[in-house]
Amino acid sequence: MSERRKLAVNSISMLVNRLTQGIVTFVLTAAIARTLGAYALGQYLLAISYYYIFVNLASQGFKTLFTRELARDPEITPVYLVNGTLLQFVFSIIGYAALVVVVFLLHYTADTSFICYIMGLTIVPFALSNVTEAIFQAQEKMHLIAVSTVPVYILRLVAMLWAMQLHYGIEYVAGILIFSESLILVIEWIILTNIVKPKWQIDKDFIWNTIKATRTFFAIEGIGIIATKIDILILSILGSEVLIGIYGAMSQLLQPFYIISSSLTLAAFPSMSKAVYLGKEKQRESTESVIEILLCIGLPFFIGLLFFGKELLLFIYKDPSFAQATIILHIISLSLITSNFSRSFSYLLIANGFEKFNLLEVTLTTAVGGVAGVMLISQYKLLGAALMNLAMTFTNFSVFTYVVYSRLFSLNLWRVMRRPLLISFFMLIVFLILQKINLDFLSTLILATCSYCFFAGLLTIREFGGFDSVWQKLLSKR
Repeated sequence: MSERRKLAVNSISMLVNRLTQGIVTFVLTAAIARTLGAYALGQYLLAISYYYIFVNLASQGFKTLFTRELARDPEITPVYLVNGTLLQFVFSIIGYAALVVVVFLLHYTADTSFICYIMGLTIVPFALSNVTEAIFQAQEKMHLIAVSTVPVYILRLVAMLWAMQLHYGIEYVAGILIFSESLILVIEWIILTNIVKPKWQIDKDFIWNTIKATRTFFAIEGIGIIATKIDILILSILGSEVLIGIYGAMSQLLQPFYIISSSLTLAAFPSMSKAVYLGKEKQRESTESVIEILLCIGLPFFIGLLFFGKELLLFIYKDPSFAQATIILHIISLSLITSNFSRSFSYLLIANGFEKFNLLEVTLTTAVGGVAGVMLISQYKLLGAALMNLAMTFTNFSVFTYVVYSRLFSLNLWRVMRRPLLISFFMLIVFLILQKINLDFLSTLILATCSYCFFAGLLTIREFGGFDSVWQKLLSKR
């Protein structure tokens, strides 16, 4: 299989996985807001934030390291499977204990703390499945991740919606989450052990060397996940569960794009790691392609939110209190542009062994977010949280851009921006027309989506030499 085709298959597999996960999360968030209200949504978002923080502290450093090392040397996979799983289990237990201590010390209400404790138990199965997924990613068999997770995500959503319809609370939603992640772990182990024969031997040297090697990754992932959740944490301390619910509802609208962005960059990471040995020009070409694709999606999405953000909030949540915070959505949606560069640069630096700069970036971004958050949220509440998010976004973008340009290479910005700007220009015309004719929102959404697909497809075909060229290539593969 060619590199381009392999990247396409893996990107689609990760996209299906992440998109399903995102749709499930999106529908669940909307259902909680509609069924249980903003307070319950705030409890859920706070609990899931603590869960993500501590599961990333406990596992993401291992996952990134395992993916990189196994992509370079597949022969050591049996050792990583057994010893990595043991190591991951110990750290997941430590992570859950730390979550309990932090939540207890912050003195939330009894029901909110209880939900955080239940949700936190999901750390163990999720962290263990990260080991199996790292192996699938390193072998560039991401479709096996989608096979293992997508059906469970769908069943999870059905069970959660059913539980809420029966008037069960968020604690039951958390319990369903624990069970579903445990089921995913079992399925992935069954699939993986048919591909890789585990080496049932504890290697103390491997464990110790792995701990030392992941120190930088632990710091990067740990500080990084705190940076992404620091707005929710500061709101929980200086605000309330209701404010968390409203702010989280705004952020949730951006998740479909972030899922696509994460899937594509994650799928491209093994190729980025291999391209290190092929020279900087190959790395530049790969990085520019990823950023260009992401901008083709993110830039029109950003413009669409400027035109129809309020209508989208009312359509999804059916609550005027959410629509009153449209300005919050506009501010935080600026990250749809800058994150395309930042995410790609982050993986590029890791592929080149420059993890220390990722650590520098997350440290600076978290520091800026913490200081800005305390100052702004205490004064302006939701608006302060949005401004804090903006400050962190541009800190993140500035640091990564400076490091890549000074240490590796500069981008050909015209090549990167040409197609995204053309698509965005055409979509701007469409949005202006749709705003004038004033259709209902569902019709507006359908027409905008069809227009985007038409323009994106047209420019893609043109890039490959026109309809005749594409048709001949399709025929030649038959």
